[in-house]
Amino acid sequence: MTNRTLAARDLAHIAIFAALIAALGLPGALSIGAVAVPITFQTLGVMLAGAILGARKGFFAVALFLALAAAGLPLLSGGRGGLLWFTISPSTGYLYGWLLAAVVIGYLTARLLPRYPFWPAVGATALGGIVAVYLIGVPVTAINLGLPLWVALFDSAKFLPGDLLKVVVTVLVARQVHRAYPGLIAPLGRRSASRAAPVAVNAEPVNAEPTNAENAG
Repeated sequence: MTNRTLAARDLAHIAIFAALIAALGLPGALSIGAVAVPITFQTLGVMLAGAILGARKGFFAVALFLALAAAGLPLLSGGRGGLLWFTISPSTGYLYGWLLAAVVIGYLTARLLPRYPFWPAVGATALGGIVAVYLIGVPVTAINLGLPLWVALFDSAKFLPGDLLKVVVTVLVARQVHRAYPGLIAPLGRRSASRAAPVAVNAEPVNAEPTNAENAG
């Protein structure tokens, strides 16, 4: 019964954050620069999924959202949806990068818990939410548009101010959530420490009986 309850709770978390990512697409998207990769609030939802749910549930929340969008639901910012945006669109790589972002942020957040210090958390979230996303997004943009890699990389600089702000917002929100609900992500440090902890064996001293030779002496 406990396992079923936990599984149901995990599914609820995944569904809630998939819905959150979708809701953050309602304000629409802003296109700036020569390359048509829009600026959207949905990356904030991806960062929050990783930082609050952890690597596994965060990944599934993003995967659920992307699967629904690929199936044709207009869940991407600006009311977009369908396989086109996951194949030949300039933003295709960034969408797949969201999956890696959730995993990286979730894993590093688990390493920082239960303390979750601010600046290390900012670095961990930026590594997953910015570096990991760009690592996939920029090359795929260059391939799909037939651009030199440096052009796509230069164009991605337009995302940095907003993404850095999303990183800070994510850390501030995640800190409060983990204080209120400390069991959402199992800290990796605590898990490994419990595995490595030696098992104490209660050994009582044995009083040796004197041998016959000792009695004779």
